[in-house]
Amino acid sequence: MRADLDRILFDEATIHRRLDELAARISQDYRDRELTVIAILNGSVILMADLLRRIPLPVKLDCLSVASYHGGIKPTGDPVFRQVLLPDVAGRHVLILDDILDSGVTLATIREKLEMAGPLSVRICVLLEKKKIRTRTIDPDYVGFEIADEFVVGYGLDYMERYRNLPCIGVLRKDLIAPTG
Repeated sequence: MRADLDRILFDEATIHRRLDELAARISQDYRDRELTVIAILNGSVILMADLLRRIPLPVKLDCLSVASYHGGIKPTGDPVFRQVLLPDVAGRHVLILDDILDSGVTLATIREKLEMAGPLSVRICVLLEKKKIRTRTIDPDYVGFEIADEFVVGYGLDYMERYRNLPCIGVLRKDLIAPTG
């Protein structure tokens, strides 16, 4: 699968060092409080596992299954929630955890839905933030890495449900991306 990458942006060691830094900031910001982490499936699964093991706080974990790419390389309209009920976040400090901030539509929609349920606070942590003009304005509280507006895979990020298990993050070769993707 590495041969399918044009180049590697972040190797495994670099990602893990950055997760150590993020975990330290999150742990400091939420010290003496219980944290509810809402991981956005499927892309944030690897990030969630590696980051949460580094946070020595009481954590309640829940997941939301939300589709926004639908097999392509760009978000396609409104995100689709794949479950009927949202996690119970009333009276809780919530950290939304996602793999990438791209158009902003998915994270803005999730944040709005969760805020209607009465949490004490809602913050957002993303592994990657694309530097681009967004469809919806949203500012994450914690960012692993900023990247250019290019299509990346690995460490949970996929193309056509492949490449999630790469331990690095890289730019997928353009010749492997379907023209209509």
